[in-house]
Amino acid sequence: MKKALIVGITGQDGSYLAELLLAQGYEVHGVIRRTSTFNTDRLDHIYAEPHGDSALHLHYGDLANAARLCRLMEQIRPDEVYNLGAQSHVRVSFDQAEYTADIVATGTLRLLEAFRDYTLANGNRARFYQAGSSEMFGSSAPPQNENTPFYPRSPYAVAQVAAHWYAVNFREAYGLFISNGIRFTHESPRRGETFVTRKITRALGRIRYGFQDKLYLGNLEARRDWGHAADYVRAMWLMLQHSEPDDFVVATGRSHSVGEFLDIAGAYAEVDWRKHLEIDPRYFRPTEVNFLQGDASKAQRLLGWKPTVGFDELVASMVENDLELARQEQTLIRGGHKVAQRVSAAYA
Repeated sequence: MKKALIVGITGQDGSYLAELLLAQGYEVHGVIRRTSTFNTDRLDHIYAEPHGDSALHLHYGDLANAARLCRLMEQIRPDEVYNLGAQSHVRVSFDQAEYTADIVATGTLRLLEAFRDYTLANGNRARFYQAGSSEMFGSSAPPQNENTPFYPRSPYAVAQVAAHWYAVNFREAYGLFISNGIRFTHESPRRGETFVTRKITRALGRIRYGFQDKLYLGNLEARRDWGHAADYVRAMWLMLQHSEPDDFVVATGRSHSVGEFLDIAGAYAEVDWRKHLEIDPRYFRPTEVNFLQGDASKAQRLLGWKPTVGFDELVASMVENDLELARQEQTLIRGGHKVAQRVSAAYA
């Protein structure tokens, strides 16, 4: 049985990756940050009681704590390591630039050093996946591929570029199996509710059922290459099954604007979003990325990977999920639960 270590397992991608690896027969270990409330809701359907017989194990740790990362590496002795941990909200990175750099860039360096020491000391050929972002391309003209120059336009993107080159350097300096996945934007019903796509679908569901009236957004003209997270974690796994480490763009090859996302989501939700939308300057980035569209022909050629979920299907699944959440809120209100009547700041 192979062992995998996932840093960032409680996120959208981490939960889908854990499902995939468990289905492949792996023993899966995940690193989670200690919080005062449970943050494992995306894993609840696959995580058994920790004292029982389960192939999924969770460990407290943090990319800010190098010593803990080293101990976990030696304790778990993984065959594959997936670094999905990050402060990945681009707009927030402008407000918390130092923290973003410490976790995304230096945090990756800490994990790579732990991986290097573990691998070289034990003489094994463990494999490492580093999760990069299309935001690294920034203002470079589309379509973007592995040879496109990086032109980061946010503290998050700058930190991701550093993490990418740390991974390349460790691969070349120490002969380690380290692959970079440069992932374009990917979504699912498990997407965090402060990210624009999920903010839209969650708000449309609440507007449909009368729980809120306004949806506040920023730039509707920004274009992104949107895929489904389940497709993208399959690409991650394929990179570590490949014969040689390398860098791969993961993308659908098609780009859509935020306005187009709104049109399709509004149609599925049966809500005229134009009657509820307010443009708020606080949601504009100081430096914008206008057009991202990936060229994943290398991954298709060498890994045999291609996306299986189209844009309309992706949007429909997110809208249906959030309509169901709104219906549940309605049921709670009818049952007298005031907690469901709150309007979260995440949607404002």
